[in-house]
Amino acid sequence: MSESSKLYGLIAEFDTPAALMHAAEKVRDSGFRKWDVFTPFPVHGMDKAMGMRNSKVGWFSFIGGATGYLTGMLMIWWMNAVDYAIPVGGKPMFSPHGAFPPSYELTILFGAFGAILGMLFLNRLPRLHHPLLKHKRFALATHDRFFIVIETSDPKFSGTDTRKLLESTGSKHIEGVED
Repeated sequence: MSESSKLYGLIAEFDTPAALMHAAEKVRDSGFRKWDVFTPFPVHGMDKAMGMRNSKVGWFSFIGGATGYLTGMLMIWWMNAVDYAIPVGGKPMFSPHGAFPPSYELTILFGAFGAILGMLFLNRLPRLHHPLLKHKRFALATHDRFFIVIETSDPKFSGTDTRKLLESTGSKHIEGVED
């Protein structure tokens, strides 16, 4: 590693999903917060092993859907009852029954936008560069290797202690990742 580069974190390589699961549980129990696992396929139970909570994307979708429904109702109420009221046969200027289909469609549209934008926001995307993409062995994460990366921005990160923790999990290959 050159002196001008900054350390992003430590990467530990594992051969099997079971070894990675065991290591993730140890890292979780050690109190680390800024770390992640990378696998070539989904590993059942990894969320629990990492101590992850449910995603907040559903709340973004709910808020988007509620906004869409209210937008549809208010828009139709404004157009029919206030802005351009046309009395027809003594019927009311606004009826929620007639406004429901467009409001329902806006609920779906805004809910989908909320889910997409919430996912992008929570994942801090778009990110045009990630330090792991420069790491040569990380390319194996799409083939047959399993990795844990602990970031230096984690409050518990200590170069020697973190390396000892990763060695105690059974990782044979531990390296620093440059930022």
